[in-house]
Amino acid sequence: MNQINPKKLLLSKWTATAPVNKERHFIVSELIKDEEEKIIGCKLEAVINKNHYEIQWQRLKNNEEWLMGWK
Repeated sequence: MNQINPKKLLLSKWTATAPVNKERHFIVSELIKDEEEKIIGCKLEAVINKNHYEIQWQRLKNNEEWLMGWK
């Protein structure tokens, strides 16, 4: 289980353990917040082709799906 501080997620780097469409390396490009400014999700940008994906930030804790940094 990856330890994550949601306030430090912006611009952090991640590696997908099971790449799809050759997209393996990602950067958190935006944080998604609710009305109370609580972080509920994030947008990941694929480094290879600049595609964006919106996910719940808690999914990054799963080290079977995501690795911290670029590996």
